[in-house]
Amino acid sequence: MGVFIHPLTDWGFKRIFGDKELLMDFLNSLLEGERVITDLSYLNTERQPDESNGRKTVYDLYCKTDTGEYIIIEMQNREQEFFKDRALYYMAKSIVQQEIKGNGWKFNLTAVYGVYFVNFLLNKNDTDEHFCKDIALVDKHTGKVFNNKFRQIYIELPRFMKSEADCHNFLDYWIYNLVNMNKLKEISFKDRKAIFSRLERIASQANLSKEERARLEEDWKDYNDLFNTVDYAKKEGKAEGLAEGKAEEKKENARKMKVLGLSNEMIHQVTGLSVEEIETL
Repeated sequence: MGVFIHPLTDWGFKRIFGDKELLMDFLNSLLEGERVITDLSYLNTERQPDESNGRKTVYDLYCKTDTGEYIIIEMQNREQEFFKDRALYYMAKSIVQQEIKGNGWKFNLTAVYGVYFVNFLLNKNDTDEHFCKDIALVDKHTGKVFNNKFRQIYIELPRFMKSEADCHNFLDYWIYNLVNMNKLKEISFKDRKAIFSRLERIASQANLSKEERARLEEDWKDYNDLFNTVDYAKKEGKAEGLAEGKAEEKKENARKMKVLGLSNEMIHQVTGLSVEEIETL
């Protein structure tokens, strides 16, 4: 590990964006030119199911702005086959659980935003190089927003390829620091925005307590184990499964990858097994 905590680990992400000043500045950079959030409050990240046999929803961070909007913030490192559906479900859950008061059918809902950092490509065949996908409910013919109560913003970190010199706005500054933090000796752009001095102080390993450092090391190990396992699975699949054509070894590798939570599509790409075969394992 370097000078700073790794912001893409679960603990590191929540330490940074669990700081209200940092989160507000990031959100204002993301929504620059639209609105300014002057305050927010953190909410319980666990949402209980509506029915006894339903599934509990757990967000990374969940907050409410000073003007009432709900914002879900998620960091996803591991590729998931139906991640966009999961993100949609999280948004819908936040909408459904809003209390509609009174007997009339006056559904004046509060807007819900979903901000999703993803450390993988949502669509490998997508030629759009822009790292930020802004999804809203729009009229397909006019392109105008039809309902402003639902919005998803996906930040595809692997698509951010800018150098420090290529960064020209506050969102670029933020993403550059997050993507490169584990390699930086000091946080960039402190001379352009004071909030980055705060980011440097909170993200510095030198400022961690003994307990926080232990938690960081455990989280860092889990993060590396995840990516090392994926790399190993790919090598195993190619060297033994694809190259040698050993059907049983392919299946065994596929089973291991399923246990690790890899998508069927990724397992298919690594092992060569069909998606139908993988589903039966």
